[in-house]
Order: sequence, then C-alpha cells, then structure tokens
Amino acid sequence: MPIHERLAELWTIRNNRELTEEERMDMEHCLAFNAAYCRELAKLRNLSLLASMTSDADWQHEICSKLERLGGHPPSHR
Repeated sequence: MPIHERLAELWTIRNNRELTEEERMDMEHCLAFNAAYCRELAKLRNLSLLASMTSDADWQHEICSKLERLGGHPPSHR
C-alpha cells in the first residue's frame, strides 16, 4: 500500500534528520490512515468470527470478500 510505503520512507528519513513540517504532517496523515485501516480489519475479523459462531455462511462470505478487498486475509477458523 502506498501509505505504508510512505510511512516507511518517513520513518527512515526521521532516523537521519528531523522531518520538515510538511513531512511531519504527511506522517500524521499516514498514521491516521493506518489506524483507521487496522480498526476496519479488526472489525471485519470480529464480524467474521460472529458470523461463524452463528453459522451464517452467507454473511461470513460477504465479510471475507470485504477483508480480501482490503488486503487483510480472512481469519482461519480451526
């Protein structure tokens, strides 16, 4: 994901010199996006577990499709 690549780039720059104001704002934007992305993945994984626990296969397939589109693999249920 481009956001994660930019975050890694800014992290590397920050280790060599102080970030400019624009770079700091960019890093904050990337961190906010990453947090929202992680929250969405966690929500979908929890919903997938709930769908599994209630034996709602159609709902679980719908949730897993959303997870795959986000790049987060569906959880494996053992």
